[in-house]
Amino acid sequence: MPCLNEEKTLGRCMDKAKAYLERAGLAGEILVADNGSTDRSVEIARQKGGRVVEIAEKGYGCALRGGVEVAEYEYIVMGDADDSYDFSDLSGFIQKLDEGFELVMGNRFKGGIEKGAMPFSHQYIGNPLLSGLGRCFFGAEISDFHCGLRAFRKDSILKLGLYTSGMEFASEMVVKALLFGMKITEIPCKLYPDGRDRPPHLRSIPDGLRHLEFLLIYSPKWLFAYPGIVLFAAGFLFMVRIYIQPLQIGRIQFEVTTMFYSAVIMLIGFHMLQFAVYTKMFAKRIGQLPGSFGMADRICAFLDRRGYGISLLVLLCGAAGAAFTLYLWKESGFGRLNTTWICRTAILFGSLFSLGTEGVLFTVFMKILRMGKTYHESE
Repeated sequence: MPCLNEEKTLGRCMDKAKAYLERAGLAGEILVADNGSTDRSVEIARQKGGRVVEIAEKGYGCALRGGVEVAEYEYIVMGDADDSYDFSDLSGFIQKLDEGFELVMGNRFKGGIEKGAMPFSHQYIGNPLLSGLGRCFFGAEISDFHCGLRAFRKDSILKLGLYTSGMEFASEMVVKALLFGMKITEIPCKLYPDGRDRPPHLRSIPDGLRHLEFLLIYSPKWLFAYPGIVLFAAGFLFMVRIYIQPLQIGRIQFEVTTMFYSAVIMLIGFHMLQFAVYTKMFAKRIGQLPGSFGMADRICAFLDRRGYGISLLVLLCGAAGAAFTLYLWKESGFGRLNTTWICRTAILFGSLFSLGTEGVLFTVFMKILRMGKTYHESE
């Protein structure tokens, strides 16, 4: 139980957990990971026969990681110490662990949320939105990413290298368990109004944004690759179309200015694709993602075979176009040219020159990232 000033409810939570252990005939301990309480929480935990581990580094994630690391038993059930979850019956979680699952998530939406137990914005906006993104990004069949009551095998969770310090720890555990192929399931659990006489530690908007940031960081294809593909393709096609012939739709004419910004959008899209690959390669090196990572693997294999050739070809096309425009300028005695046409030509071939140069550098840097042993392998 992570704890920060929970003197009003901690004792009730511990009594319920102790009663369950005795009734089920299970050997176990009640471990309170105290995160700097200034009230009587620590005293109460010890009076109730719990083991207290004091976690100096602040944060929900820090408290839970510290508790998991020192826990003495194979199975761990984690839950908030605010009396919002019922610790008196954890049989469903233990049964699923016995069946071979490594992470068992509670689902408050299936188990029931009592009136006043969860703010309207959390119940109908925040949690469904973030859980929906998690299912979309990672192919999860988990409907409640942020349930505070869950059970897991200690050795399996320690292998994930969890590191976040705040409330986003709840998402990190689920996301990395999915990425590393752990067996996960979900069971209904009920959420009750907490017994606090103070505001909760959760800060809705900041903590929600940290959850969203984490989900995006661990899904580079949604953060970088898919938007990058759309921007690159749209920018390139629009730029070429306007170069061939200015486009007019009704009274609106797309000319040099539109072509320039299309080139900018194309290059931004290419940068985003690079970041998708770099992010996955770096995460793999430090052990935050599994060894195989799909699209980035395919891009790396393609660049290994043809990266330099294609990039140099595009670069040379751009250089040839630049030389052609210089020739036309020379033929005019370095005087005035057809400004609109020459601008379109400069934009097209200048963009190709830039794209080819970046392609060469992309291939080189990708090879640098793949050099030697990974960090976690060399430790």
